[in-house]
Amino acid sequence: MRPAVAAIALATLLAAPGAALAADHGKLILESRLRFESVDQDGFDRGAAALTLRTRLGVESPSLAGFRGLVEVENVAVLSDRYNNSYDGKPFPVVPDPEGTEINRAQISWTGAKGEAVAGRQRIILGNARFVGNAGFRQNEQTFDAVKATYRPMKGVALTYAYIGRIHRVFGHDSPQGEWRGDSHLFQADARTPVGDLTAYGYLLEFDNAAPQSSATFGARLAGARPVGHGLSATYEFEYARQREYRNNPARFELDYVDVSAGVRTASTAVWGSLERLGGDGSRGFSTPLASLHVFQGWADVFLTTPPNGVRDLNLRAATTIKPAGPLKSLRIQAAAHDFAAAKGGVHYGREFDVVLTAPIGPRFTAEAKAARFDGDAPGFADRTKVWLTLEFRL
Repeated sequence: MRPAVAAIALATLLAAPGAALAADHGKLILESRLRFESVDQDGFDRGAAALTLRTRLGVESPSLAGFRGLVEVENVAVLSDRYNNSYDGKPFPVVPDPEGTEINRAQISWTGAKGEAVAGRQRIILGNARFVGNAGFRQNEQTFDAVKATYRPMKGVALTYAYIGRIHRVFGHDSPQGEWRGDSHLFQADARTPVGDLTAYGYLLEFDNAAPQSSATFGARLAGARPVGHGLSATYEFEYARQREYRNNPARFELDYVDVSAGVRTASTAVWGSLERLGGDGSRGFSTPLASLHVFQGWADVFLTTPPNGVRDLNLRAATTIKPAGPLKSLRIQAAAHDFAAAKGGVHYGREFDVVLTAPIGPRFTAEAKAARFDGDAPGFADRTKVWLTLEFRL
């Protein structure tokens, strides 16, 4: 808890008018996020109540011949521990935000005329983070010991390769599942085309201490928009991927992933529906172990692990930004309704409704209120309600 308190004091100093001067010779990194999370879940006599404070403090050097260095420390302080952090065995629902301090990022980067490269402990987010992301919603960010390079041979085209040796997961270094080691290779090509942004990828994941999660996934995604009227655009996304076992995985499987989405948007409002299907063969489901999972398949996090018969998520989502009267400059409102069923066999898992309100408070603070309600219809899919209240500071 002491590192977090010290960081808050430092935040006050850095927020002073003279703080910008230091940034002219590099970049100071200071972020702090105070969050209350409650979970009421069937099967538990008591609900979880987690109050945590995440603080990041770091520095990025000025550029020298295109090179920069960056070091960032992250601390998660637990102010109320009435929850199961995923490995301490407390008789509460899980909130995977354990206490701890660690090096979040330590990297050297280079930027040139046609690309960039990063080596060291770093944040990696590919595409929409459905397969590779930083799990940024959780207090302890997921980062990677990796080498990543992007080459842009022409305008609108990018070729990316990353080698990952170690993954520092959201569960923290004290958890048995806190770090995965192995040899993983990520390949991705992005191109801007007349019909939308086209992405082709191959993710070869091998984990020494999590062999059942090793897999090879190849796929493609197209996302675009077309004007259909004054200030109105139609949006669309199509994605397909095929996954099978890889290297040290003892299982044998071939599974499909499909995502189809369509909607409309204006400058301030968007409404869209989608069908996302992760296949299953009765023994295992299509897996995305490096994804920013909270963003997908409902915020109640029921499907962080795909069921053996897979999951079909039929959903409708909407988002709008309004300018309310009073001190708030803007208010972002998002809502989603999900219907979940097995991809194989058609068993209905349940329904979920999500809503979030986000408002900036001045130039450096953001407040957020968020809730998710899942109603289960099948054994193993317990009803649950989750609520989050968050205040975030960024220098």
